[in-house]
Amino acid sequence: MTHKKSAITIDDLGKRYLLGSGGGERYRALRDVIVNGITGLFKRDRSQQEQKEFWALRNVSLRVEEGKSFGVIGRNGAGKSTLLKLISQITEPTEGEIRLRGRVASLLEVGTGFHPELTGRENIFMNGSIMGMTNAEIKRKFDEIVDFAEIAKFLDTPVKRYSSGMYVRLAFAVAAHLETEILLIDEVLAVGDAKFQKKCLSKMENVSASGKTIMFVSHNMASVKNLCSKCIWLDSGRVKMIDDADKVIDSYLLAGEEMGAQKVWNDQDAPQNSWVKMRSVRLLNESEEPAANFKTSEPVLIELVFEVADDGNRIVTGYHMFRRGTFLFSASDQDHNEEKNIRYGKGVHKVVCVVPANLLNYGEHNLEFVIGVNNAQIKTGEVLSFRVFNDYPTEWLGEVRPKLEWRI
Repeated sequence: MTHKKSAITIDDLGKRYLLGSGGGERYRALRDVIVNGITGLFKRDRSQQEQKEFWALRNVSLRVEEGKSFGVIGRNGAGKSTLLKLISQITEPTEGEIRLRGRVASLLEVGTGFHPELTGRENIFMNGSIMGMTNAEIKRKFDEIVDFAEIAKFLDTPVKRYSSGMYVRLAFAVAAHLETEILLIDEVLAVGDAKFQKKCLSKMENVSASGKTIMFVSHNMASVKNLCSKCIWLDSGRVKMIDDADKVIDSYLLAGEEMGAQKVWNDQDAPQNSWVKMRSVRLLNESEEPAANFKTSEPVLIELVFEVADDGNRIVTGYHMFRRGTFLFSASDQDHNEEKNIRYGKGVHKVVCVVPANLLNYGEHNLEFVIGVNNAQIKTGEVLSFRVFNDYPTEWLGEVRPKLEWRI
């Protein structure tokens, strides 16, 4: 019996960030690294002493066999995307070692990897060169890439003019078709429509069958089960479990770890006091279906179901929203209601807050729910998490990106 070689070998991998004044580290493009490196020669960051350590990953070890599809699951903030960025060498590990057999293609975030001023054609060749392909290799795959991306008419248009759908189709096509041995896919496929997602998953199955190694990050457990034979469950940056995909996903779901579209409490675990008890919270799309991924152009419906024990209590419901750990805003049914005289009698009630389209910016958002009763409060902590994807390939600065009226 012969053992397959490992395409990816990781030993005791760790990534540490510094939090505090000037210590946060977001995703950085190559140009950011160069600029920061030059400016760092001329100044010292005096705030270093005020910074605190945060380990996004710690003591992670795993082996991915050549030609296998390997799933990566866990709650938002568990370290999944950090792991893929380390493997793709976008950022360097603080400790540990990564060994790769073969060239790596990655599709980690919409908006990375392409130059907005270059055309689709130019970006295909630029990305292929970055991945180590020769011009002959890129030309051999060029027609397949264009055909899959369905952008032939816009091939010589700068990608900054592409819609989000065109952009992500081209980005996936480049990553999946070029002749690399390892393919890393984060859950950017969530921005596409159902037809495109099905097409991408089918392509990944074909890529895996051809002998290419795939690492796939997703909150869609069905996709991970269908595509991957092995899986790692990350929790707060550490390995919770590595095993066959079915076993890991079943354990993950059984533990109630899929923070995202909804949270339902039983009588014992529900946040409660003598006047009110929370029953469930959910995230819904425009069709009022549970969802954990939204475009910036889509509204987010936030639902809270709770039970009131008696009549006559002054009750205020609301939530706090965070983006990438930064407090965004709070909202309540009373303060944001014109009459400010909502009354909840004995029984079960459901409230839905609509966060309008064209307000939230790209990235992960968390929600904490609050109910105030007779000057007392019950809180859930951060129990729901969702991701917002840009309708345009570039990431806007700031914590929100409202679509405002302009009068010219």
